[in-house]
Amino acid sequence: MTIVDSQIHIWENETMNAHHRQVRTYSVDDALAEMAGAGVDAALLHPPSSIPRTNATAIEAARRYPDKFAILGHFDLSDPAKRGVVETWKQQPGMLGFRFTFTAPAQRSWWDDDTLDWFWAAAEMAGTPVGLLAGGHFNTVARVAERHPGLRLIVDHYGRGGGPTSGVTFDDLPEMLRLARFPNVAVKVSGAPSYSKQPYPFRDLFDPTQRIFDAFGPARTFWGTDITRMPCSMRECVTMFTEEMTWLKGADKEAVMGKALCDWVGWKRG
Repeated sequence: MTIVDSQIHIWENETMNAHHRQVRTYSVDDALAEMAGAGVDAALLHPPSSIPRTNATAIEAARRYPDKFAILGHFDLSDPAKRGVVETWKQQPGMLGFRFTFTAPAQRSWWDDDTLDWFWAAAEMAGTPVGLLAGGHFNTVARVAERHPGLRLIVDHYGRGGGPTSGVTFDDLPEMLRLARFPNVAVKVSGAPSYSKQPYPFRDLFDPTQRIFDAFGPARTFWGTDITRMPCSMRECVTMFTEEMTWLKGADKEAVMGKALCDWVGWKRG
């Protein structure tokens, strides 16, 4: 079975935000070593939006190891001069789509106004998928999915946030599950251990994981780690799904653990 991580970050000579490992560099070689130890074959890189030049770092990694890394990148959406990059975005080595968080103060209103209307339309026309840290903004995701049925959207991290996990609940999970009615919306069941209040194998995440799988199906449910934010090893992130979730079997397991993600973003590995 091929295992593909739906989200990791790499960076060089910078400090990531406090929710991640506080190391100056988590390089492509660091990622490859950790992946090898966990039996992970490939990973989708998410350049951290808070660090300069992270697109370039990811592109270099994908150029060197095209079978190991592809990218969901980002650019300055507030700069009108850069709007033309959407059309040519996937011409960059390894670049398969976009990923945005919209957590900066100046960006938070974008969830609820018309600032990004041009972008959703352009990404749909270009056939370029978009990943979103969409927790708390499911109405916006629904609106965009309905208006742009050709735009493939990915909701990050169970629909939770990517920051502090103390007090995280799944009270609004039913609201997120209603997004399953849109065939162009998928969900990453990534970062699971960080939302657990229990030790490995993090059984309190089994129920929300299965509910997401039941709603979205194996073709729209993507395993992943966000490993530099996890309280455990990458190997435990893998075996939590492949060994402990006994209901996940056969072709469904293969899809969730990587095949479906590659199909969704158009990653033709090998």
